[in-house]
Amino acid sequence: MAERTSAGLLTMMMEPTPAVAMTLPAEVREKLAELELELSEGDITQKGYEKKRGKLLAPYIPQIQGVDPSLQIDNRIQASSQAVIPGSKHNKSRAANTRDERFRSDLHTEAVQAALAKYKERKMPMPSKRRSVLVQSSVEACTPPDTSSASEDEGSLRRQGRLATSTPYQGHGHPAVEHWFNRVIQGSSTSSSASSTSSHPGGRSVTNTTAHAALNANATATALADLMAHTQLDNHSAPPDVTGLSENSSVHAERPQVASVRSISRGYNYNTKVMETADGCEWSEGSLSLTDGVPVNSRVSSKIQQLLNTLKRPKRPPLREFFLDDFEELLDVQQPDPNQPKPEGQLMSPLEGEPLGVVTNWPPSLPAALQRWGMTQPKSPCLTALDNAGKPVYTLTYGKLWTRCQKLAYTLLNKLSTRNEPLLMPGDRVALVFPNNDPVMFMVAFYGCLLAELVPVPIEVPLTRKDAGSQQIGFLLGSCGVTLALTTDACQKGLPKAQTGEVATFKGWPRLLWFVTDGKHVVKPPKDWHPPMREASNDIAYIEYKTSKEGSTMGITVSHSAMLAHCHALTQACGYTEAETITNVLDFKREAGLWHGVLASVMNRMHVISIPYSLMKVNPLSWIQKVHTYKAQVAVVKSRDMHWSLLAQRDQRDISLSSLRMLIVADGANPWSISSCDAFLNVFQARGLRPEVICPCASTSEAMTVAIRRPPEMGVPPPGKAVLSMGGLSHSVIRVDTEEKLSVLTVQDVGQVMPGALVCVVRVEGTPYLCQTDEVGEICISSGTTGVAYYGLPGMTKNIFETIPVTLSGVPISDRSFTRTSLLGFIGPDSLVFVVGKMDGLMVVSGRRHNADDVVATALAVEPMKFVYRGRIAVFSVSVLRDERIVVVAEQRPDASEEDSFQWMSRVLQAIDSIHQVGVYCLALVPANTLPKAPLGGIHISETKQRFLEGALHPCNVLMCPHTCVTNLPKPRQKQPEVGPASMIVGNLVAGKRIAQACGRDVAQLEDNDQARKFLYIQDVLQWRAQATPDHPLFLVLNAKGTVASTASCLQLHKRAERVAVALMGRLNTGDHVALVYPPGIDLIATFYGCLYAGCVPVTVRPPHPQNLATTLPTVKMIVEVSKSVCILTTQAIMKLLKSKEAAAAVDIKSWPMVLDTDDLPRKKSPQMYKPPTPEMLAYLDFSVSTTGILAGVKMSHAATSALCRSIKLQCELYPSRQIAICLDPYCGLGFALWCLCSVYSGHQSILVPPLELESNASLWLAAVSQYKVRVTFCSYSVMEMCTKGLGSQTEALRLRNVNLSCVRTCMVVAEERPRIALTQSFSKIFKDLGLSPRAVSTTFGCRVNVAICLQGTAGPDPTTVYVDMRALRHDRVRLVERGSPHSLPLMESGKILPGVKVIIANTETKGPLGDSHLGEVWVSSPHNATGYYTVYGEEALHADHFSTKLSFGDTQTVWARTGYLGFLRRTELTDASGERHDALYVVGSLDETLELRGMRYHPIDIETSVIRSHKSIAECAVFTWTNLLVVVVELEGSEQEALDLVALVTNVVLEEHYLIVGVVVVVDPGVIPINSRGEKQRMHLRDGFLADQLDPIYVAYNM
Repeated sequence: MAERTSAGLLTMMMEPTPAVAMTLPAEVREKLAELELELSEGDITQKGYEKKRGKLLAPYIPQIQGVDPSLQIDNRIQASSQAVIPGSKHNKSRAANTRDERFRSDLHTEAVQAALAKYKERKMPMPSKRRSVLVQSSVEACTPPDTSSASEDEGSLRRQGRLATSTPYQGHGHPAVEHWFNRVIQGSSTSSSASSTSSHPGGRSVTNTTAHAALNANATATALADLMAHTQLDNHSAPPDVTGLSENSSVHAERPQVASVRSISRGYNYNTKVMETADGCEWSEGSLSLTDGVPVNSRVSSKIQQLLNTLKRPKRPPLREFFLDDFEELLDVQQPDPNQPKPEGQLMSPLEGEPLGVVTNWPPSLPAALQRWGMTQPKSPCLTALDNAGKPVYTLTYGKLWTRCQKLAYTLLNKLSTRNEPLLMPGDRVALVFPNNDPVMFMVAFYGCLLAELVPVPIEVPLTRKDAGSQQIGFLLGSCGVTLALTTDACQKGLPKAQTGEVATFKGWPRLLWFVTDGKHVVKPPKDWHPPMREASNDIAYIEYKTSKEGSTMGITVSHSAMLAHCHALTQACGYTEAETITNVLDFKREAGLWHGVLASVMNRMHVISIPYSLMKVNPLSWIQKVHTYKAQVAVVKSRDMHWSLLAQRDQRDISLSSLRMLIVADGANPWSISSCDAFLNVFQARGLRPEVICPCASTSEAMTVAIRRPPEMGVPPPGKAVLSMGGLSHSVIRVDTEEKLSVLTVQDVGQVMPGALVCVVRVEGTPYLCQTDEVGEICISSGTTGVAYYGLPGMTKNIFETIPVTLSGVPISDRSFTRTSLLGFIGPDSLVFVVGKMDGLMVVSGRRHNADDVVATALAVEPMKFVYRGRIAVFSVSVLRDERIVVVAEQRPDASEEDSFQWMSRVLQAIDSIHQVGVYCLALVPANTLPKAPLGGIHISETKQRFLEGALHPCNVLMCPHTCVTNLPKPRQKQPEVGPASMIVGNLVAGKRIAQACGRDVAQLEDNDQARKFLYIQDVLQWRAQATPDHPLFLVLNAKGTVASTASCLQLHKRAERVAVALMGRLNTGDHVALVYPPGIDLIATFYGCLYAGCVPVTVRPPHPQNLATTLPTVKMIVEVSKSVCILTTQAIMKLLKSKEAAAAVDIKSWPMVLDTDDLPRKKSPQMYKPPTPEMLAYLDFSVSTTGILAGVKMSHAATSALCRSIKLQCELYPSRQIAICLDPYCGLGFALWCLCSVYSGHQSILVPPLELESNASLWLAAVSQYKVRVTFCSYSVMEMCTKGLGSQTEALRLRNVNLSCVRTCMVVAEERPRIALTQSFSKIFKDLGLSPRAVSTTFGCRVNVAICLQGTAGPDPTTVYVDMRALRHDRVRLVERGSPHSLPLMESGKILPGVKVIIANTETKGPLGDSHLGEVWVSSPHNATGYYTVYGEEALHADHFSTKLSFGDTQTVWARTGYLGFLRRTELTDASGERHDALYVVGSLDETLELRGMRYHPIDIETSVIRSHKSIAECAVFTWTNLLVVVVELEGSEQEALDLVALVTNVVLEEHYLIVGVVVVVDPGVIPINSRGEKQRMHLRDGFLADQLDPIYVAYNM
């Protein structure tokens, strides 16, 4: 830290400010320019350049030691905001309301300000929010700078740090802090920093002046830093292209592309260096000159560059430094820093408290004490309750308490019964539900239960059914077997009621009987009844609830003997005497409030003034006024109460605190309580408060009181303070003197160990070894005054209440068992106990420990009052990718603007990074008053964490910094050099692997009575059928109502085709291309055959959508143009639409080719049908838009068309007697073939269901299948999705309409992607009730080069499913795993390979064949392959590669087509129809779609599946990359306030499951992600929309 600071300062000082630059003599400026040139030519190294430049500039830079006097005067004003000028009048009433005093130490605030001064005001891209005026365009907000906090391991920074430490400027950054250290070490017990010392009435002037001068110097440094910040260049340029290694090392223009700003954040050491960024790409970073913005090393000579590269490239650690994550992805394990501090002290020896004194007339139990005072001193006051105005409402005397407790005890034992059995037996647990402003009734109930030998379980009043943690309380009550709850009449009336008028049952609570303790049911006991009085035993006296870090609630059982012993110990330690007055501000139900205000007070017949929380909120001074009024000797408070009273102290002049002999600070164990104590003393010393009466104590529910500072009359050593290095603490080591001036923690002692207790400190993790003397550990206590157990949790009890500390050799230190206190601390000099944190707030990040309270304090020191509420900050850690990550959540003030808050957030990140050297993973601001509250103010941390993880926090601002925090990602994958072909083949043979090759049945061998085979052309088949079976029905089109809209027999179709042919023959030449723009129906089919009759080449085009012309019409236009169509055939309605003025807005309607409508063509016999000269001639063009947004048309020859039809006919066993139902779009691919070609070829009847009709009637397709008893049906994924979503809940209604799907043998989804197994399975499950066989649903696979490669068909084995390891897939490997194993991904076979089709798996790079179960590109060879792309440009190279490629070795003769899909073949145990072993083809995904990140190949669908699972409101998701960033777009199905919840969840899940850092999270409305007709996401369109800022997002978050 020190190194880094000075490095930052040094670099800042070496850059002349603009003012200085102007005053430099001309010759110096000339020399500087020469130097600049030398560096840019590469004639001098960066180091040499800096050295020479430093020399030149040294005389002109104001030295920090002897600050130029003119500067000093200006800075006096700046400095005075940090150091108070001694002797000025107005610091008595220091404006203490500037920050939360509890978490305040001026030193700390200064440290934070100094740390922030080092940071340039960086421009982080601000998240854009829809409601905000400040929506930045997404492109503008460029790649966020990678401000890594993980740069400790970067040699370059270290090296510069060392170089810098030897400079003369080094020690003068923050002298103020040094003075403070020296003073503290000398044992001065003044306040916690120089500036607050000066506000003591008699502060030492010497120290103050030095501190003041020092701060001045410090301010000068800060001023210099500010000046520097302005000379910085604006690094807010276009996102760098990170595809190459170091293309951008030559930096152009005035606005350099700074690839990674990681180094800037620590001062401005812009050295040329190659850095590894979070994404593992290497950057070469231009070295920038800060004076005039001229890039200096545009041409560093290549040798120097190489040298630098080799020096700076981090060495890859040897393998043992990683742990193997089951397989090759190695998560980095943080290695301990060899230079980290280690404990050096002796082994500590356990510390004993003074012996517990013997008191002669000590009562044998607490009830006995109550009885004694009740009988002997009945008039003596026991408890005074106050109302919200601070007026005493009621004073309970000991006599009243005794009689009322007896009444209640008698009633509970004798008057409550169920079926003549008493309801309660001694030892039963009873809930006490009393509001915080009714201590009287609580006390009566508590002692009433003790008298009746019942076990009270005090809990909070449940106000609503959804209180934070209320469910857990219910769980506790249930596990304690509580059946009865005691409460007051008023409280019972206020509880939520059910319809019956009884108290509602709260979520997770057992059924309770509510009994009102101040009602008419409490009866007087008979004269002869006396409560049993026994000696204190080990039976349970009461159960105190406690909420753990995880949010679960435990009940801590306290025995009668421990309760008594604790009262005894407290009485001795605090010197309590009879009839003292004590003011209690704490919660009387638990912890110190209960121990002092209810138990020890009765033991000693003291008078308690109970101050309710509600009164404190109205009047924070109330407790001080009561101390004054009642002349109280003791007050029990929390540091918060001291802080609140400071805010209001100027209203009160006439109060005196001189009666106090003890001010017990119950949370003195919080390290930041010291500043409240100091500030309180500062103000109230003038009102009679003696410094030595402030007594911090340390206690926990389990151990009760551990240590307490004794009152002054006990003759104890003076209190101590320690200033500890936070860096040391993070390694659990105590270091007082520290280099790191900024990050220190000042703690006060919490006094001596309790009487009769034995205390030791043990290591936090693992075996409880004793700590060394300079090591921080968990404090353990062995004494008769601790809790006994967690009720009903024996395992945890053993762990916490029965620990056996051992020495390093494993020998137990004592035969007594110890209780772990969950306090982290050490034993200081004079046997004083120091506490530096709690286990609950401990966050272990990469092996270093941080305390949540410390982080809160740092956040609060960043001028919080303007933007967030003081006491409303939660800090916790969540576990992501095998390490803890820090999350900070704060409540934002309603008046803070977006930009202000964002600014504050970025400053908080920098401050925490600087002071704690730890990155914050997520910083979220939520609207005021929305964080879950703990019962008495404060934030319910575990509930906040739970909401964060469930996505229910609803923040209004989020800043995630995964790039800087996540430093343990696996190293990016390095591609291995490929093995040669020969060794590959040998390797496969040796391994016994067969080459991955498979084929469908041989078409030539299949002799079947296929009449259509005689014909070479499909149009000839139609003519033959029109003669042979003229009335045989071929097509039947259904409309939305399910009625037949149109039909066509063989002859009707032929006649309609003839008419089209006649119309075309007069107008067009043979070979002309004709666009057919029709809605799905018979017209489309008839015009297709009409074109073939006329010798034209048809191109089917989806008609434009009348409601959405702007996006659909340009696609039509594009296909018409690219296909070079000379004519458009269409209907009259569409023709009008194409020429309408709405169309004119979208395209140039004048440039349409000739448009003909075929609605009423004249009936003419065509003169002569066109006969193509050879079957290789082009039959039709098939155009489709791929998911990557590329429009690709393929050429289908007549031969391929016939082969395709024959192959499908054989696979599906199609004959004229069959009926099939098709619910697909008829415009391209297999959908077109099934719709227009197959029925004509095979003669079967096709029932055509246009998918568009399903939008108005979701059950149309399934009803048709059932009505026509169809055995084979085809659909698309979008149709299947419509059915599952639209009909999921209506299966019963469909059954009543007699929809029965048991007739279906195969239902095939036509797709060009990996099978969507989740969708097909849920479809099968939902419609199983309607008779659908689970084996029926399967998928097909086709692509551009071959529209039908696989198709399940009717014969052959069922499709198989395998599970592969998703991590292996990223490395292009297939690794089969068991179902349900982690990272497993189910893949379903894509159907059976069609007859005549051969498939092989080839290596994408070497183009060699691969073995069985190896991942590669699917290549296909078949008579129905398309013959090539049809594009305007005729890119021959592309064509040759895709449609006619050969293996580089092995079978080098066969011509294959490359599908562009990754997949693998696997031989199964099943046999196919021919009796051979069956080869299954598994398609993994399209190569074009894959994302190359960190050297690995990701399939978007896998990331999207994880994201959709992460929150219930994510309806859909799509991912793409932008520069090197992964962008995740999620559709939010829910209220907009949930939008920001998704940011953290999306980032978490992608890190956990894919080891990737999400760069940008975009939250949009449902329906924004574009989807094509096949139901595939158009990710590239989405990317273009995002970059052009057209998505109108709800929120865009840029992760840092």
